[in-house]
Amino acid sequence: MSAAAPAVPRLSVQGLCITYVGRDGERTEAVRDVSFDIADKPGVGEIVVFLGPSGCGKSTILKAVAGLLPPTKGTVLMDGTPVGPPGRDRGMVFQAYTSFAWLTVQQNVEYGLKLQGLPPKERRERAREVLQEVGLLEFAGRYPKDLSGGMKQRVAIARTLVNRPRVVLMDEPFGALDPQTRWGMQGLLLDVSRAEDNTILFVTHDVSEAVYLADTVYVLSARPARLLHRVDVPFFAERGVHLKSAPEFRAVEKKLLDMLYAPPAGSPAAAAGA
Repeated sequence: MSAAAPAVPRLSVQGLCITYVGRDGERTEAVRDVSFDIADKPGVGEIVVFLGPSGCGKSTILKAVAGLLPPTKGTVLMDGTPVGPPGRDRGMVFQAYTSFAWLTVQQNVEYGLKLQGLPPKERRERAREVLQEVGLLEFAGRYPKDLSGGMKQRVAIARTLVNRPRVVLMDEPFGALDPQTRWGMQGLLLDVSRAEDNTILFVTHDVSEAVYLADTVYVLSARPARLLHRVDVPFFAERGVHLKSAPEFRAVEKKLLDMLYAPPAGSPAAAAGA
């Protein structure tokens, strides 16, 4: 009896290299030989975090997965098929608020469905379902100017989820929020990941945020981005306000900090510590 064929990963990135060419012709290497697989786990929401210093190339990896940037070398496969231009199977949430100021919250969430040609009744039902999920149903008739920063980012998340993407790409979406609002948005994201059958790729340079959210953390080098380490984060049954001071949480934080700030291999500091 032949062995079962291995499952096709939800997302497979192999040998990804991206080099920008500026207007003056100068070449900037942003990503170097990045490879990883994310398994397809039906019915299980998963959060994969890319952690690294600012400007290292984390966002560039997301843009390649989104289809916004073609690889210089390497492949990006989703369910075994090369990714094409941006599509509904991949939704992206940016740090900047992206709502249309002249549309209500509900109209913003319905916008992508309208472009797809869905009937008005189905658009309304799906939009209201997602607005309920992100806690904004009572604000469906408001305009973005009436919303706080955290609420605007909830609208952006709802606009993404309403298209039912297989992969959600989040580029430091909570970076501009105050600590209390950021904490609430992190909790919302965990709730969404449990409710939705999708994979979330999340970029941050905040170690505490990475540990709190992630199932898996990939630690990246300074530019050009290279994958230095993969860390599987333990399952925390309770993710309340006291978790971030718990010894098991602090232990993962320390491990990631040690990885981030370890001197580069071959440097005098690394040799001194050997």
